[in-house]
Amino acid sequence: MFIIFVIFLTGCSMNTTPITAESPGFFNHFLVYPFSWLLMKTALIFGDSYGFSIILVTILIRVMLLPVMIKQTKNMKAMQQLQPKINELKEKYSDKDEKTQKKLQEEMINLFQAEGVNPISSGCLPVLIQMPILLAFYYAIMRTEEIARHSFLWFDLGAPDPFYILPVLAAVTTFIQMKVSAVQSSANNQLAVLNNIMPLMILFFAINFPSALSLYWVVGGVFGIVQTYFINADRSKPEQETVKS
Repeated sequence: MFIIFVIFLTGCSMNTTPITAESPGFFNHFLVYPFSWLLMKTALIFGDSYGFSIILVTILIRVMLLPVMIKQTKNMKAMQQLQPKINELKEKYSDKDEKTQKKLQEEMINLFQAEGVNPISSGCLPVLIQMPILLAFYYAIMRTEEIARHSFLWFDLGAPDPFYILPVLAAVTTFIQMKVSAVQSSANNQLAVLNNIMPLMILFFAINFPSALSLYWVVGGVFGIVQTYFINADRSKPEQETVKS
């Protein structure tokens, strides 16, 4: 969801000129154009259907990023379970002198190593890995001229959905995804407001943006919901086995 928030922040000033193999810039040449090329080639396979192309390439990208997401989710859960021990260490080494703080860092590292937790994998690193890929795909959809010329189901990919069905679906899937993926911890209380506002932001932008982007958001949202369900189901198995034993 942080990716979507970044997209909103950059959306008003984004470069909307058609992407080609000659488009200058590292980001355009090595990320945006390859995704645009993939969208066009995939569309040809399905009878020039750019709607199916967006769906399939979105799923492909999400599958490629799935290992990163699984690792991040597991580490976030492990960090949440370790929070009481972390708080104990902070209370034990509460003095702000250099020696005490160094000892705190050593104890924290020992705790993470003993529990097999990597705090970096539960923080910004996974987001930094995903961001260029998802942003590039977003721009590829916006800047591929062929997409705007085609229709899919009841809507034109280059124009907003006249019946507002896609925007509503995009907002609903975003709401569900954020609810099922929310980490229930005091450390994430600041995200509560964002969890409530983001679906409304999605709805507003989907109403005004081309339907191709709304389709992308819907597919990504559905994939995120399914992904979170299976990750949580897999994560609960060890806990159930522990209770039985």
